[in-house]
Amino acid sequence: MLVPRVAEGVHLITHAYVNCYLIEDDDGVTLVDAGLPSMWPMLRELLETLNRTPRDIRAIVLTHGHFDHVGFALRAHREWGTPVLVHREDARLAAHPYRYRPQRSRFLYPFTHPGSLPKLGRMAAAGALGVRGIAETRPLGPGSALPVPGSPTVIHTPGHTDGHCILHLPERDALLTGDALVTLDPYTGHSGAQIVASAATKSTRQALASLDAIAATGARILLPGHGDPWVRGSERAVAEAIRIGAH
Repeated sequence: MLVPRVAEGVHLITHAYVNCYLIEDDDGVTLVDAGLPSMWPMLRELLETLNRTPRDIRAIVLTHGHFDHVGFALRAHREWGTPVLVHREDARLAAHPYRYRPQRSRFLYPFTHPGSLPKLGRMAAAGALGVRGIAETRPLGPGSALPVPGSPTVIHTPGHTDGHCILHLPERDALLTGDALVTLDPYTGHSGAQIVASAATKSTRQALASLDAIAATGARILLPGHGDPWVRGSERAVAEAIRIGAH
């Protein structure tokens, strides 16, 4: 297996337009987001390739509680005992990852954005419609470095969801942006640095305001929940997202 290293000690797992990341250091690994259910064997294969075992995963950190980020979290927690961390304002959502009200109806959106249909279809085929939530989570503490491998700094970026957080790895010049900023929006089919469409975002106004926190990190490498890594710096990514605006 070719290991997709996207930053120093950070590896990408991607399938059906959904990303999650493995952060390595000498103490073990941290998994950021749990993707879709069908990505479980991809995680097992990556661990084996890196000469790691499930016991090396010290935590799963969820950027937020939507179904395409909760994916296999419950399975990892039950089978491996892996703790799952999420911001307290997204704890209920992680337990019930389909129970959220976006700014606009996500069911009607594909009719006005037909380019999204192939992408949403692949997500559905990868298990997006059958995710089980996880109620046994631990709270993230924004504003401080987590005591997990990689020591990511948690930054609260509400808008996409109330408890959305990004994770900064300053020593690796990388920022895991979750869905606060993506380079592909499955709900429109559009590429480029942007916030996620109103069909899956609670408040696009708040999501745009949270872009300031992304720019303030000064990170060169941005690792989104959907789309390819962005390597042209946080300020340039935010400028493009503001130009594209809300959908």
